[in-house]
Amino acid sequence: MMSLVRLIGFTTLGCGCVTGKYREVATHREVTYVEEKGVECANPAHRRNHTLGRSKEAATVSPLVARAS
Repeated sequence: MMSLVRLIGFTTLGCGCVTGKYREVATHREVTYVEEKGVECANPAHRRNHTLGRSKEAATVSPLVARAS
């Protein structure tokens, strides 16, 4: 069953993978997907278009923030 989600933002992990954080509209649950796998990433849990579980790595990575000048 598919659910409607809203994009919260993107994060680049230290391994080079890019993740997207989404919020399910109906339940307000947050879900993190691997959008792109880093070229040199050796973590087998980082698979493109798959969710990431709540792990220490996901919880401690700070988002990459860019500011327009």
